[in-house]
Amino acid sequence: MNTSTRTLLAGGVAAAALMASAVAAQAASVSGAASQETSAATSAYPSFKAPKVFGTSFQPDPRHDFTKRIHSRHDGVLRGWITYVRGGVAEYEPIKWKRSKHTEGYFTGPPEGDAMAYASPIAKDVTFLSAYGCRQSAGSLTVSRNSGLGVKRCPSSVLVKRHGKQRQPSLITVYKGKIVKVQEIYVP
Repeated sequence: MNTSTRTLLAGGVAAAALMASAVAAQAASVSGAASQETSAATSAYPSFKAPKVFGTSFQPDPRHDFTKRIHSRHDGVLRGWITYVRGGVAEYEPIKWKRSKHTEGYFTGPPEGDAMAYASPIAKDVTFLSAYGCRQSAGSLTVSRNSGLGVKRCPSSVLVKRHGKQRQPSLITVYKGKIVKVQEIYVP
């Protein structure tokens, strides 16, 4: 092979390598931007440590004064259920798993007359992850096999209609006095 052919071939290889690296860099840039966009959308509030899904005691909120009017829980994740929804405000209470002699168990709220209840507005951009699909009534299962938590993102209208009618065990995330995320717990 003569020198001019080698030079031409080397130049072509170098140009191809340069083009490939530019395409890869652009792809990484687009991927990184999409990743940042996704992370920005999900990082509108800090990540809080979730309680045990099937915990057998009520989660304490030592800074909450239940003797005063019903108001929001402090920032964090509560294992609970929504008991009432009106005008964009949800009332909710903590729940715990109770083992049963004849079944695996069930969730239960505080005893009758116990004032362990909270009330918070539902954020306009609330994240609702359903364990039963997006129909108004429970549909097909949409849960993580590992955790038993809902993974299907549904509109807030489904959250309000479903949880306003029935008590559905969920992980309820509160941030700055608003409910920002509700993730349903699948109960067999």
